[in-house]
Amino acid sequence: MMKSRRRDRDLQPVAEINVTSMVDVAFTLLIIFIITAPILQGGIEVSVPQTDVTSLTPEENTLIVSLDRDGIVYVGETPMDQAEFEASFGQIVSGGTVDKVWFQGDSLATWGAGVNVMSVIRESGIPFAVVAEQRPAR
Repeated sequence: MMKSRRRDRDLQPVAEINVTSMVDVAFTLLIIFIITAPILQGGIEVSVPQTDVTSLTPEENTLIVSLDRDGIVYVGETPMDQAEFEASFGQIVSGGTVDKVWFQGDSLATWGAGVNVMSVIRESGIPFAVVAEQRPAR
């Protein structure tokens, strides 16, 4: 009987928290977020031309119109062909929530398609800027 009392006194509870599994979960979530962050970034990927430009500052009511190399126009992230864009752009901006339009055309898009998109934007009466990339220093 004496041994069991002594054994009970020797078996004290350990007041340490094992954080190894918590650190494993935290690192796993970090890796998942690092991998998925670029995917969730959004926007249409176009290769804009390079030239000497001044920087544009994004504002609250700026609408981005993109033209990809296949001639598809994106208003925000909504794709449409040239005819749909011509027919609907005036209605899209007539709500008064758009103050400025940024046009970013892929450098491999046809010149005619780009001019057509810029003409439709200009006819809407909303000021627009053409997006380009800063040319690397020589």
